Amino acid sequence: MNTKSVEELKQLAKGFRREIIRITGLAGSGHPSSSFSALEILTALYFHVLRHDPKNPHWPDRDRFILSKGHAAPGLYTVLANSGYFPVEQLKTLRKFESPLQGHPEKDRVPGVEASTGSLGQGISIGIGMALAARMDKKDYRVYVVTGDGELDEGQIWEAAMFATHYQLDNLTVIVDRNKQQQDSWCKEVMNTEPLLEKWQSFGWYVIDVNGHDLEQVIAAFAEAKKVKGKPTVIIARTVKGKGVSFMENNTSFHGVAPTPEQVELALKELA
Repeated sequence: MNTKSVEELKQLAKGFRREIIRITGLAGSGHPSSSFSALEILTALYFHVLRHDPKNPHWPDRDRFILSKGHAAPGLYTVLANSGYFPVEQLKTLRKFESPLQGHPEKDRVPGVEASTGSLGQGISIGIGMALAARMDKKDYRVYVVTGDGELDEGQIWEAAMFATHYQLDNLTVIVDRNKQQQDSWCKEVMNTEPLLEKWQSFGWYVIDVNGHDLEQVIAAFAEAKKVKGKPTVIIARTVKGKGVSFMENNTSFHGVAPTPEQVELALKELA
């Protein structure tokens, strides 16, 4: 894996935002704002942190990544394509009939996708299975899972949190994309999960709190997580939904809404 510098990662993330605007605009559907809040996390993972080989997606010793908030698929697809898992040109087929790039990631149809996700709350459980498999197979690969805020309403999340602690899965890192929104409202209005850091700590997890758009902080958090022994790690990444585009940022009406042709042009100017 060719590890990128922080400055290179920043430029990549900016380019990925432009690509996501284009492909969701072309599709006329999708979740650009949800992709934007997690984009620095995804960029850091695939271009600095993960041990992976796009030419050999099923390499047994690869690190595993699961996008539990599967609706942010445009972000994942863009990062995967630019990593070399499939041609970048294929991104234009997002959500088209018979395209493998559907609204939520589908395992075995898209190289690099480790799990079919979209039914929220299940990603950590899937990651736990992979982390346990690594231990049983005496492998040293690590497992990373990105969840959204709304997912934390799901009871399965907290059952998984207890399980991971009980089995001391220190090869598992969960990243909460803490943009404080879910579907059509603010999380605090739908189901307040605060105090979030203390909740994870009470479940026995090692907790790291970062600005999820600050690549230096994000990379440092992943490095810190690798050193933790005897317990799983959760990174609470404080983010902004729609980050980078003024009319999307912190706009609760932009969940699952693709930009119009006029908005595409405006967004691309802002991201120039």
